[in-house]
Amino acid sequence: MTHSTAPAGADGLATAMVARVAAGELPGLVTLVARGDDVRVDPIGTLTFGGTVPMRRDTIFRIGSMTKPVLGVATMMLVEDGRLALDEPIDRLLPELAGQGVLRRLDGPLDDTVPAHRPTTVEDLLTFRMGFGLIFEPSFQPPYPVVAATDERQLRIGPPDPRTPHDPDEWIRQFGTLPLLHQPGERWEYDSAALVLGVLVARAAGQSLPDFFRARIFAPLGMTETGFSLPTGDLDRLPGYYATDPETGALAEQKLSMPGEWAEPPVFPSGAAGLVSTVDDYLAFARMLLHRGVHRGERLLSERSVELITTNHLTPEQIAGGGPVLDGQGWGYCLAVSTVPDEVSPVPGRYGWDGGYGTSWFNDPHRDLIAIALTQTVDFLFNGGLTEFQRLA
Repeated sequence: MTHSTAPAGADGLATAMVARVAAGELPGLVTLVARGDDVRVDPIGTLTFGGTVPMRRDTIFRIGSMTKPVLGVATMMLVEDGRLALDEPIDRLLPELAGQGVLRRLDGPLDDTVPAHRPTTVEDLLTFRMGFGLIFEPSFQPPYPVVAATDERQLRIGPPDPRTPHDPDEWIRQFGTLPLLHQPGERWEYDSAALVLGVLVARAAGQSLPDFFRARIFAPLGMTETGFSLPTGDLDRLPGYYATDPETGALAEQKLSMPGEWAEPPVFPSGAAGLVSTVDDYLAFARMLLHRGVHRGERLLSERSVELITTNHLTPEQIAGGGPVLDGQGWGYCLAVSTVPDEVSPVPGRYGWDGGYGTSWFNDPHRDLIAIALTQTVDFLFNGGLTEFQRLA
């Protein structure tokens, strides 16, 4: 891209990211900042530490939880189709979850439950208030009976690797044998709502999640490089996946999510974290939301649906209870929404989400701004790299 039309400060952003690569914090990344038709893309560094293959604009990344906003859009398309209603109980299409009790206390036995005050609704899933998710206190996923039972069932709540061995029907059957942690609608809790919602969307659509995403979102947006698996010929376009080894303190290549794992369609297509994509593909998705549901003159989603997706639905107490994951942000439908001015945006309303492999996206509608950073180094999210990227973008 030419620098002459770059947004103000784009060179400063690129320089800062180059410095992080030079310091060995990550082998490389691709950044994008767009305002209107003015798009600046900077591929920096290499796919692997010590490797010679450069990052490119068309490098394919595991985008992890940046899958969730796509799922939110898919859900609202089904609401507009009349196949789902926001206020309907999910057990109409997920009868396996009918009658789930609620634990009397988080660390109690699985059978010490009280009845749910009301059914879980589609909107409870979209806002991550279904009553089940990751537990962060007193430690991450403490050794409570319900956590042990979740692990025994190989439901893979949270980190997407190793993958669950269950297909969607078996996964939801196993999940239905667990009690909820909290009453529906009470608390915001991370991740599992998106896994459940992915199964619900496929059943409402009458087709697999990959087929529905492709037909209704990827094909209309021209997202030809995005999906739940990769053609064998594209596997070498996937960067190495790195995270700090807690024992050595050194960045180490992870032996999970190896390229071969992406050569086959997954047994369980995860609406929480299952996609790979490129910076230009995700730009098309981000632009559709920024343009309030319209792509190149064609309306894919109503303005009202986009408004619901990108507006905070949580109470201040629920935001505070969202812990380190929400980090003080609000939540729309399957994505975060800033509710107060911060160092990134002086006006609230910025929305987007990050992916655990080291990816990030936000739209700032007040500035007509889209920013995307794609790495495969987990540490980028919490070593200051992401914060610096968002601030400079």
